[in-house]
Order: sequence, then C-alpha cells, then structure tokens
Amino acid sequence: MNTAPERQSGRKAQISNITAAKTVADVIRTCLGPKSMLKMILDPMGGILLTNDGNAILREIDVAHPAAKNMIELSRTQDEECGDGTTSVIILAGEILAQSLSQLERDIHPVVIISAYNKALKEALEIIQRISIPINTNDDEEMLSLIKTSIGTKFVVRWSDLMCRLALQAVRTVASDEDGLKTVDIKRYARVEKIPGGEIEESRVLSGVMLNKDITHPNMRRRIENPRIILLDCPLEYKKGESQTNMEISKDGDWERAQVIEEEQVKGLVMRILEFKPDLVITEKGISDLAQHVLDKYKVSAIRRVRKSDNNRIALAVGATIVNRVEDLRESDVGTQCGLFNIEKIGDEYGICDSTILQLITARYFTFLTECKNPKACTILLRGPSKDILNEIDRNLADAMSVARNVFFNPTLAPGGGATEMAISVGLHQKARSVVGVEGWPFRAVADALEVIPRTLVQNSGGNAIRVLTELRAKHANGEHSWGVNGETGKIVDMKQYGLYESASVKIQTLKTAVEAARMLLRVDDVVQAVRNEKEQGAGPRDEE
Repeated sequence: MNTAPERQSGRKAQISNITAAKTVADVIRTCLGPKSMLKMILDPMGGILLTNDGNAILREIDVAHPAAKNMIELSRTQDEECGDGTTSVIILAGEILAQSLSQLERDIHPVVIISAYNKALKEALEIIQRISIPINTNDDEEMLSLIKTSIGTKFVVRWSDLMCRLALQAVRTVASDEDGLKTVDIKRYARVEKIPGGEIEESRVLSGVMLNKDITHPNMRRRIENPRIILLDCPLEYKKGESQTNMEISKDGDWERAQVIEEEQVKGLVMRILEFKPDLVITEKGISDLAQHVLDKYKVSAIRRVRKSDNNRIALAVGATIVNRVEDLRESDVGTQCGLFNIEKIGDEYGICDSTILQLITARYFTFLTECKNPKACTILLRGPSKDILNEIDRNLADAMSVARNVFFNPTLAPGGGATEMAISVGLHQKARSVVGVEGWPFRAVADALEVIPRTLVQNSGGNAIRVLTELRAKHANGEHSWGVNGETGKIVDMKQYGLYESASVKIQTLKTAVEAARMLLRVDDVVQAVRNEKEQGAGPRDEE
C-alpha cells in the first residue's frame, strides 16, 4: 500500500470523525427553534445568503473532512424527503456520535454499539406511533396550525398566516388522487415566481399559471375572458431542409415563386389553427412575422418560446393538450378551462434602497392565465423588498409546502417543542433496564442524546436548561407525553393546549437518518487520504528498475 498519503486508523480515525460531526452540528445549533439566530454566508461570487435553514447553510459551506461532508449530505437528504427538520437531524446525529465517544473509551466494540442503536431506533419508532394523533387533511384549521409549526421557526414568521394559506392552497391545487394513488408534485407543478418590489402581503397563489412573457405583436389583445387556448410544440415558421439545400433558379419568376410557396406554407399552418377559432396560441418554438400578421388579422394573440415545463403546467391548468404537429390538432386538444388571460406590467414601482436613494425596479411584462376551473397546476407569486429576502421566503415556503405534502401521505401528528424527543428519551431509559449485557450503555446513550433537542430549544430562548429539563423529565416520567418546551419563553408547556404539533413523518425520518449516520461513521476505522500533492502530480512517471 502506498504510504505517502495521509492515513488515520483505529481509535484515532473514529475520534477524528466524531469531532468533525460535532463541529458541523455546532455550526447550526443556534438555528433551532423560534428564537433561532440567522447565519450570513458570503458565497464565492460575492453574493450573500441570509438564512437559518440548516440545509441552505450547510449547502454553501465548503468542508474538507470526509465525515463532515457526510453530515452535510444528511441535511440534503432530509430536505428532499421531508423539507423540514434539516437542522434537527444534524444536531441529533452530532449528539449521538458525541455520546458514542464515551462508549468507545469504555472499550465497547463499535459493532456492539451499532447493534444497540438498531434496537433503540426500533423502540423509538414504536414510541412515536404510540404518542402520535391522526389529522383530518380536509380541515383547514388543523392543517394551518400544523404548517405554522414549520414556519414558526423561520424568517417569515411575521407573515405566518399568509404563508400557511399560500402553502396549503398550492398543495391542495396540485394534489391528485387517481384510483387510490396519491401524487403531490410540488417541484413540477407549483412554481414560485419571485418579483422584487411591492409588499410581502401582496404575495398570492394564482389559480392558474403565470409566465414571464409578452405577446409577440403589439396589436394583439392583452386581455381575453374565457379564451380558447391552443398549445403547440412546433414552430409557426417556414420549415427549412434538414441538411444544406441548394436551389437552382433558371427563370425570372422562380425566386418569387419560391418565396410565395414559403409564405403559403406558413399561411396554411396558421389557417389550419384558425379552423378551431382560438383566442390564444402558445408555442415552445418561434413564430414568423407572417404568421404573427395573419394571427393578428384574425384577432388571435400569440406567445412564443415558452419553456417546456411552463407549457406542461399551462396544459394542466387550462385542460389543453400539447400538440407536436399542426396537422394533428383536434377540437379536444383546445383548452377552455381558463377564465381570464391578461398581461400585466409588474415591477414598475419605486423601491427604497439604502433608506435614502430611490431606485426604479425594472418593469417586466407577465402573462397571467387565471380563474381556471379545477386547475392541477398553480403559480405562487411572491413580492418583497429585495432579492435576498425573496430567496429566504422561497426557502421557507418550500419547507411549508413539503410539510403539507407529507401529511397528505401520512396523516399523523407528533407533539412538537421537543416533547416527542423527551418522550422517546424517557421511554428508552425505562427500556434500557431490561437490556442485558454491555448493550445497555449505548442504549442509554441514545436516550441521553435525544435530550439535545429540548435542551437546545431552552438554550436558544435564553432559559435555564438544567432546571427546565428536570421539570420536563418529571412530567414525562408521569406519562404526560405532550409536555414540551415553549421556544419563545424557554418554559415547559402542554403542547395540546399550546397547539404545537408536527408531522410524525418528519420525526421518523429525522430519527432514522441521524441513527443511520451514526452507525455508518462508527463503522469507519481507517481513513486514507489518497489525494496526491500537486508536486507529485506535476512530476512524470517514475522509471521502474
């Protein structure tokens, strides 16, 4: 084996991995709870990121240690799966690994520790099932209070009612249930459009689609009620040859004739479309000047070069079918479910910059296809004072929509404010008494590690962690599982009365991911850095003797 690379093995490698994981957890420990602090990160391009979202912070941080990279990956996984709990999962994984250090110092073999962690995870998931309560996904009040728990720790907490309604409305719009198969595709069908300027209160969910496009010809209509819409995936232009085409012209009139044939072909395409009496034609490709002129003559508006993803959302919103060839057009392909097509100029307001200088925000034309009947796609229009604030609102809203989506698939709630973690901790301590042999120690270690969530909540709100945790333990020992920490005051409170319940699927995913990460890093006993130095890379191959 090449001895040149840096190598760590045995206990030294394990301690190095655990220290790296703890360091990553410490970076975002203050980002948990409603009194969380914000992090300001400067990216390499000179832009700034202002957020308390665990995943957004760790995504921007550049780390070299392999264990730290693995921890950052956990946050990304949690974000993709649940959208919420990205900070909790890192803090929990870091604490479980920190507790593992004392087990390793007792000379307990990593395999024994991992086996105990497996049993503890199984027991913890059973406890979550026991203390969870069902939720009615059709009840607005219950759903809004659930989404509020996700937004309550974020920057947009001041506008939580508005954001909760936006998230719920968007998820309900894109949710579909066909033959018992539930699908909620937020990424594809719920698009967020961020337009700087205006007030945050002006944000809304459109029952339809919005595009950053204007009509192709200035004379075309900019407002049509109940339009008939045709969606195309082909150009309304003269079709050129696939390869290089040469034309030999022998008579005077042949060149004019060739141009007339081109025009006739384009006119033929447009007349074929006009047979269906459309009010609006939208295509992903180009529209020639002649085609625009003919469409304008017949009072038909046209929009060109629309993105594929936008065209798909328009099709779902207005009930149209995207057609690849004009010849294949049928009456059933025409979209008739749109109530209003209009084009507005947005961003023409004045915004205050540096509190003194007035700057004009660039105005843009936007196409609105709204008032759709039973749309399956929607657009969330966000307004706000600056790009950074809009980006943060977008991240917070994405988390809220993910939480609402999770509940559609798993309609159960677990008490928040560290109550679930404390209930699991107390339950595991009781179970640990029946665990025989050495495995009892690491089993208790998981129980102790879970207390990190309520402890961090108390610390971040400026409370006395030891006193509050002792009171909380006493409540849970008496079987009062719904007691947790009020993140605003740092005091204990009954979550049933306080109304703080979180999606059980987020809690389950957090536990599984954190324990799995700890198990994986404990299995590592050798770290070999097989990266050559630049000097060695520059040198040529050595001669073999």
